[in-house]
Amino acid sequence: MAFAFGNSFICRDSATAKKVAFHPDIMTPCVTLEGDSYNPGGLLTGGSRRGGGVLLSRLHAVKEDESQLAALERQLHQVLAELQALQQHRQQYMELSQQLQLKAHQLSLAKEQMKQSEHHQLAEELAALEAELAQCEATSAEAEGKEKGLLDEAQALEREMEQQGRERGQRLKALEAKVKAAKQQAAAASKALKAKQNEREQLAIAVEASRGEEAAAQEQIAAAEAEVGRLAEEVEEAARKVAGVKEELDAAQGEVERRQGELRACDERMGAVEREVGEMEERKMNAGMEKKKLEHQVKTREAEQQRGFKDVERMLKQHAWIATEKAHFGKAGTDYDFPSRDPMAARQLLAEKQSEQSSVEKRINKKVIAMFDKTEQEYKDLQAKKDIVLRDKAKIEEAIEQLDEKKKKQLKVTWEKVTKDFGSIFATLLPGTTAKLDPPEGQDFLAGLEVKVAFGGVWKHSLSELSGGQRSLLALSLILALLLFKPAPLYILDEVDAALDLNHTQNIGQMIKQHFPHSQFIVVSLKEGMFNNANVIFRTKFIDGVSTVTRTVPNQSASAAGLGRAPPSAANASRQRGPPASTARKNTQGGSTRIRQEDAENVEPSEVF
Repeated sequence: MAFAFGNSFICRDSATAKKVAFHPDIMTPCVTLEGDSYNPGGLLTGGSRRGGGVLLSRLHAVKEDESQLAALERQLHQVLAELQALQQHRQQYMELSQQLQLKAHQLSLAKEQMKQSEHHQLAEELAALEAELAQCEATSAEAEGKEKGLLDEAQALEREMEQQGRERGQRLKALEAKVKAAKQQAAAASKALKAKQNEREQLAIAVEASRGEEAAAQEQIAAAEAEVGRLAEEVEEAARKVAGVKEELDAAQGEVERRQGELRACDERMGAVEREVGEMEERKMNAGMEKKKLEHQVKTREAEQQRGFKDVERMLKQHAWIATEKAHFGKAGTDYDFPSRDPMAARQLLAEKQSEQSSVEKRINKKVIAMFDKTEQEYKDLQAKKDIVLRDKAKIEEAIEQLDEKKKKQLKVTWEKVTKDFGSIFATLLPGTTAKLDPPEGQDFLAGLEVKVAFGGVWKHSLSELSGGQRSLLALSLILALLLFKPAPLYILDEVDAALDLNHTQNIGQMIKQHFPHSQFIVVSLKEGMFNNANVIFRTKFIDGVSTVTRTVPNQSASAAGLGRAPPSAANASRQRGPPASTARKNTQGGSTRIRQEDAENVEPSEVF
């Protein structure tokens, strides 16, 4: 029995467990059926669930709560279904409300139209119809009686609408048809009244024009008055119909209000159900937590039992003598004579050691060593990653610095080359001048470059001091200097000398020969100064309605001598739509470009070679 329940006794209640645990002759830990633990070493557990029932009863209560919760959930689904149906009724109510407002607005418009109808104006203008007005009053009294009848009919209709809610739409449509018919009748009556009024005015004019036709006019007036009376009756009838429609609309409004009350009641019911569901959810959650606690306690007890079995097996395996000496346990005269020994002293010593161990365990965290090793390893990993990142950062910064330095060197080389060629080209195009690209004052070339021009050694403060032609040459020089940094094999220039005089035009040809020895130019020009520097000239003429192209080599000997070397490559091409024009072309290898005669015959005046 030493290891049957993990060195503990199982007691029925707390009182028994307390007596056994603290009995001087026993001093053994005890556990009640409710889960309370009593340890003679001074450690007590449990007690917070006193009066809570045993585990099985609590589990049974949890099952009952779950079944009750399921029933409430089914009730909630049913209420939600009813709510969805009520939402549909609410949508119908909103539609009926909108139709009701529309019909009420139409009714008010009909009333306003009736107030402003021709009937009232005729009643004011024709004083002779006072007798008929008295008859209308009598008719009005009769209409009041009919109105009461209509009220009774409206009440009957209201009861019928309460019994047959589904027919509301059809009745509203019927009411709309009645209102529409009443409006049409009122409009017809108004038109008839207007017609009769016009007829009466015509008759009055006829009476004034001819006394002899007075009798006939009186007869017509009498007929008109009779027609007016008839129309007035029709108007009254229309008014009664409108009143009936209004009563029906009021009944429909009452039905709508009743439905609103039902909706509010349903909303209140839904709120109560939602609150009840919330309470049940809370109860379910509490029951679930209690269930988990009980399951945890059951698992703990099962684990303790398994540990007890394992301890027995371990001790049997560890101490083989137990199996052989087990039969002598408790026998007198043997080494296992337990009654002859003093177990109290041993138990007291064991209790003291266990108490000391318990007090020490409270102050010592056994997981510290494992946590320290894990944290130390994580620190080493992070430190290694940090070192890798720092090395990568240093390499990246070094690469960036090298790239920045290369960029600065390349930009400086480019700037020096371009500004040198820029000044040389501009001096060739405009002798006696020079130009350069300088950084702004107080800054380096990375901040930007400014174009500066000097005439006769005097630097200009602004480019606005230059003429239009000088600025054109300056722009052309800058573009060619940029192109000269990385020359292309072929350039095409179209009338770049259009705004220049002959001297400057000739300078362009010299500049091309001097600065672009390894490139080929096709230049379109209309000025003779450009032709003097061309290796080959193509002239286009328009003769007898036919375009003619002629090829000319200005210097045959020079061209022939240049076959064996790479002469300056400059070519000029000219285009003209009317008078003769010339096109010049220069080959980089010193040879001349030829155009076949059959190709020249097909050239149009606008084509450029």
